[in-house]
Amino acid sequence: MLNKPVNVLSGIGDAKAKLFARIGIYSVADLLLYFPRDYEDRTKIVPIFEANDSETVCIKATVFSAVSEKRISKSLSLYNADLVDESGKITATWFNNKYIKNSIIKGNSYTFYGKIKKMGSKKFIENPIFEKIEAKQLVTGKIVPIYPLTAELTQKTVQKAIASALEKCPTFKETLPRSLIEKYNLLGFDEAVRTIHFPADFDSYSRARRRLVFDELLTLSLALSKIKTSKTNALQKANIDTAYTKEFINSLPFSLTTAQTKVIDEICDDLSQNVPMNRLVQGDVGSGKTVVAAAAMYACAKSGYQSALMVPTEVLAKQHYESFKKMMDCHNINVCLLVGSMSAKEKQKAYEDIKNGDVDIIIGTHAMIQEGVIYKSLALVITDEQHRFGVGHRDSIAQKGDNPHILVMSATPIPRTLALILYGDLDISIIDELPPGRKSVLTYCVDEKMRERIFAFIKKHVLNGRQIYIVCPLIEETESSDLKNVTDYADMLGTKIFPEFRCALLHGKLKSDVKEDIMTRFKAGEIDVLISTTVIEVGVDVANANVMIIENAERFGVSQLHQLRGRVGRGDEQSYCILFNQGEGEIAKKRMQIMCSSNDGFYISEQDLMLRGPGDFFGTKQHGLPTMRIANLFNDMDILKEVQKAVSELFDSTLHLTNEETNALEKKISLLTDRILL
Repeated sequence: MLNKPVNVLSGIGDAKAKLFARIGIYSVADLLLYFPRDYEDRTKIVPIFEANDSETVCIKATVFSAVSEKRISKSLSLYNADLVDESGKITATWFNNKYIKNSIIKGNSYTFYGKIKKMGSKKFIENPIFEKIEAKQLVTGKIVPIYPLTAELTQKTVQKAIASALEKCPTFKETLPRSLIEKYNLLGFDEAVRTIHFPADFDSYSRARRRLVFDELLTLSLALSKIKTSKTNALQKANIDTAYTKEFINSLPFSLTTAQTKVIDEICDDLSQNVPMNRLVQGDVGSGKTVVAAAAMYACAKSGYQSALMVPTEVLAKQHYESFKKMMDCHNINVCLLVGSMSAKEKQKAYEDIKNGDVDIIIGTHAMIQEGVIYKSLALVITDEQHRFGVGHRDSIAQKGDNPHILVMSATPIPRTLALILYGDLDISIIDELPPGRKSVLTYCVDEKMRERIFAFIKKHVLNGRQIYIVCPLIEETESSDLKNVTDYADMLGTKIFPEFRCALLHGKLKSDVKEDIMTRFKAGEIDVLISTTVIEVGVDVANANVMIIENAERFGVSQLHQLRGRVGRGDEQSYCILFNQGEGEIAKKRMQIMCSSNDGFYISEQDLMLRGPGDFFGTKQHGLPTMRIANLFNDMDILKEVQKAVSELFDSTLHLTNEETNALEKKISLLTDRILL
């Protein structure tokens, strides 16, 4: 039954099956593992007198008057009925619901559930759902699950489908060893899945959720541990002399921070082992990760081996290529660039140089893992902006060498405990210190009333020789959105607001050579105002740009706003980030407060995780890793600690498993491992 398509359930035809497919539900199993995002407690009955304004409540009341109809406008009709209980009177209100007259009868008693609104001394309950008190309770008197939806798919449809699936499915097979369930006092899998959808009370819900979170984090931890173990078992043949890193550091025209030195020492320790390094280096924007990578690549080249640095965009690849050439040319270390937009002739030359060993350091994009690229002696692989790549991408380039060392860099700082899960196959280093003298970016949140002043502020800075970023969330206007659309907005800014300045438009749908040309001109100072989508989020380094304006800032997560802000503050001038916030909600306000009060990426990411809850931390899917169905990696730290203990017990064979349990667990881990490595 679990493997059958979702339209085997009554009430789901082809049209509804397509709606379910939009949210990733194809089979009955997908449906039952689609957990609620929230619950409505419809178990507590509140007397009318105690129902407060803006509360959503359940009341038991008798219909005191027949339903009346009032025409407000051509397209709006209002239907009212007076309700009473022993404590008072309230009016139920429905909009454009002509069937309500036949559904609710004067003199009968019902349970109503809806939002209370007070107008003067009168109370209203708006658009309440209801059912007769004597009837079987289906929508009131219980805890009701609320699911994430898509357009045209209703809560009622999902709730009915899940109830039908649970009825038809036999008992779910247990997925965890009995000894683990007993030791950690977990519910059985069958009971947990059934309870999470329709809990009798919140205590039952908590127990069911704990079991399912434990399951999810355990499987992920075991899969990542398996990947890590398989890598550590491979012998490393490259003999890299780490003494060369000191030589490189001494040649630099500046001093490294204590944090940079510490991380280089950790890398050197890894490189001197007889197993491949698998290390993540986390560091906030501007913390100096590139120099740390360069030190390792220098040691590699001096020891007679090649190293490769893979980045997500051509702009970033060219930027790194230029800075590495400056650092390495004086040491007779050859650096080469390999990106998709190079001509066939240029690529062929790069392929030959790499194969013959005429280059020591190769910097590029995904083009580096193409079939035609053969490395002579690849001993170190570095991926930058790791959240743009996956475990599988790392493995693809690693296969080009003979068990090379792997170094992963990320400018998206995340709490260490979270990193243990997201990067469970890696050891972790943190650069938690910025170079001395770097100024914090002053950040302000404004609304439309400040528009003219901000335009004047931009003009002042351009006239002083500075450059400006203006970031918008959309490329084209859509009917359902009033967000700033970057194409029309760029045209308006260039023709009406800043006609005297050189403005340019940059977005992801432009051809790569056009994007490259715009960024090259911006870096060269030939563009004053760059109006862009988030394509500038990663790696663009223009020291002369000192003002960033972010339109519709409420549409971005805090970590993404911080990454965008990191594009300014790279020169000696004081830099500014202006957030235009159109959001009314509490979460939008909290995001803006966090951004205005802190420049610390680790603090910001922790706050971001708290605000977002479960789901995708990075805004785009974490490549290779499954989206969390139920675990919240910030709030579930206690369960994560239990899981990590269970993982070491399983690896140490402290928990004695039967063959059947071992096989079931192995199968589950292998399936997830394959998904991660895709």
